[in-house]
Amino acid sequence: MDQTSPRVRHRSFVVIGDTNPARGVCASLREDGFSVRHLARPNDEELRAAMATPRDAVAVLLHEDAAALRYALAVAHMSPDVPITVTIFDRTVADELLRLLPQCHVTSPADLAAPALAGPCTDADIAALRGEASGAEAVRVDGEGVPRTVGWSRGRAGWRSWWGRVAGQLRSYDEGTRLMLGGLAGITAALLCDWLWLLNLGHPPAEAFFDAARVVSAVGPADAGHHSTAYQVVAGLLMLGTIVFTAVFTAGLIERLLGPRLVGLIGTRTVPRFGHVIVVGVGQVGLRLCCELRSLGIPVVGVERDPRAPNVRIARSLGIPVLAGDGGDRAVLERLHLRRARALAAVGSDDLDNIAVSIAAQGVSPGTRVVIRAGEHEAIAETRSLLPLGTIRDVTSLCTAYVLARLTGMDATGVVEHRDEVSVRLSDGTFEPWPLATRRDCAHVDTAVPA
Repeated sequence: MDQTSPRVRHRSFVVIGDTNPARGVCASLREDGFSVRHLARPNDEELRAAMATPRDAVAVLLHEDAAALRYALAVAHMSPDVPITVTIFDRTVADELLRLLPQCHVTSPADLAAPALAGPCTDADIAALRGEASGAEAVRVDGEGVPRTVGWSRGRAGWRSWWGRVAGQLRSYDEGTRLMLGGLAGITAALLCDWLWLLNLGHPPAEAFFDAARVVSAVGPADAGHHSTAYQVVAGLLMLGTIVFTAVFTAGLIERLLGPRLVGLIGTRTVPRFGHVIVVGVGQVGLRLCCELRSLGIPVVGVERDPRAPNVRIARSLGIPVLAGDGGDRAVLERLHLRRARALAAVGSDDLDNIAVSIAAQGVSPGTRVVIRAGEHEAIAETRSLLPLGTIRDVTSLCTAYVLARLTGMDATGVVEHRDEVSVRLSDGTFEPWPLATRRDCAHVDTAVPA
């Protein structure tokens, strides 16, 4: 490597963390000839010993925000002037850390990965897509393999997405809502049937509605002896049917009130019918991707196995519909109209689960674009040579390249991936190719902790 390159300004680093990005950063720095001290979960004495030697920069790469915050504060206390790059998922914690430590740069793998995942979710030719205050920006790779930033607009797809959200108001996706609406529809049908019958017999509208309401409430029609035998039979059947419909409505209402209300009846949390993106796995990466797509005006629906997962509650507060279920279940994908979807993104923390979701999606709808999160282990690399899995985004590589750029003094603002090649976006809008170490692990950490 050219010793005058900005990537070799710093010669000595400390990497803290037992995560895959920490392992990748350590391996890349050592392969480039830098001096690195890698500490998985150091205690105060170990950290003090590591910081006793002058360091050019420190990286704190952990999944737990509380632990990352503690290490960042400890490093700043021991070496007040050393630059620190730290991964924090919670943006409130990140803002507070920046306020306390101006020398600290805060990011998260989820924030870095969201634009890189959103790009191919909207268009196979887009490497990354993110919303800006001045409008959305897309990164496309030209014929020479150079990423370039261009403007982006939804165009005609915007109308299709809007109609998909409107059509989503017409169908419910959870059992409680279906029972409640089915019971309500039955009661309404009984009321209209009796009211129209009485109108046909010449009753005034108000009087006919009053008598129909009595039938629906199982009180019975007024002056029942003055009605024909046919009407009495029909009214009796309607009263018995209303009892059944009321029970169904009550059961659905109770189930909806007591269960997790992840999908709305109306509004933004209804599931769109077409032109949407299905995000399987509402973890940190999945939630950020949903927010990115929503900010771009693209309808989105999440799928999460655990309806009580912390990010599911956050998604609900943000108005993002989430369906509780297994994203690899064909029935779930069909209920979400995969064939009409813009794309499916399998972004769970387990690569094997993402492979299973990809295979299931291609079985249900071979023509639908699939975007897969990878990077936790080598399952994707070993499998994609055998199966056409879809567009793959290695979150670990993206995070590793970005952190390396920040550690070595480059003013990185983002990172993109195209055909297994990673490029770092600089503050001037240009892109710097960033080859990583041939081995992304090191001897300091035996096991990786999934996101």
